[in-house]
Amino acid sequence: MEELLRILNDIRPDVDFAKEKDLVDGGVLDSFDIVIMVPEINESFNVNIPVSEINPENFSSAESIMALIGRLQGK
Repeated sequence: MEELLRILNDIRPDVDFAKEKDLVDGGVLDSFDIVIMVPEINESFNVNIPVSEINPENFSSAESIMALIGRLQGK
């Protein structure tokens, strides 16, 4: 989780990602943020997030992003 929070904070240092639970629907992250975030996550966690997985449910919080990463890693 620490690595993910670092990535998120590098992209949007003004957001408390540890507490925020409505990143997409709440307007905290926009599509440009996600476009920047996905390659960073792919590289850092050795995963490949398919376009079909880029949806509000998977990017609503740091926890939901970690759950997505875990599923893609087979954990």
